[in-house]
Amino acid sequence: MMVYGETYANEYDKLYSDKNYQSECDLIEQTFLQFGTSKIQSLVDFGCGTGNHAIPLAHRGYEVAGVDLSANMLRVARQKSAKAGIKINWIEGDIRTAQAGDSFDAGLFMFAVLGYLLPNEDVLAALINARRHIRVGGILAFDVWYGPAVLSIKPSDRAKVAPDANGKVIRIVTPRLDIRHHTCDVNYHLWQLHGAQVVAESEEVHTVRYFFPMELELMLSQAGFALASLTAFPTLNIPADETTWNVFGVAHAV
Repeated sequence: MMVYGETYANEYDKLYSDKNYQSECDLIEQTFLQFGTSKIQSLVDFGCGTGNHAIPLAHRGYEVAGVDLSANMLRVARQKSAKAGIKINWIEGDIRTAQAGDSFDAGLFMFAVLGYLLPNEDVLAALINARRHIRVGGILAFDVWYGPAVLSIKPSDRAKVAPDANGKVIRIVTPRLDIRHHTCDVNYHLWQLHGAQVVAESEEVHTVRYFFPMELELMLSQAGFALASLTAFPTLNIPADETTWNVFGVAHAV
């Protein structure tokens, strides 16, 4: 399982500053209203990263626990929640085994978190652990890369430049598809520049798994969930197809 290094964790929020987390939290709340069997008051965010879903949801009044394997990402999350005066139970641990306490009304695997678990048994272990945390009738919400679209569109090289307080951050992404194992090796090369001077550089390979609808349904069922919806991310009403790189899934704990 991938663990984010210090340089990448420090620059993570800058690199994803254009990602609309508030809108995604709106989607999550819409999911709670549409699929909830009772009022959702508590949730556990598996693979919470720097807290970009957990913190806004806690600000909206939910009791939130956040679990992540990366101490570097959680350090940033703790700093952000402390600055905002928001209480969240941050837990450093493996989403396959970590314990976040009592039974929750809902669980999240957002921003392709399940895709960082590559073997079937690891995906199933994470889903089973999530089921242990979610009460009967509770909701599991997740987004993943969608196999039909990945194979149709194919990943490509990308470059991104993000402003920094003292300069800028440059990220080059080079992917390599492994069709046999339903994965893509994504090589991230990161440079932090102050003016023309490189002050930090890192390189990480993130291997991400993509999923097909019937395998998702089977794994969820084996873990104690019933798949209720699978749509084009970030919507609840547009069917997923070969143009939908990310899909949004909703399941009930049974």
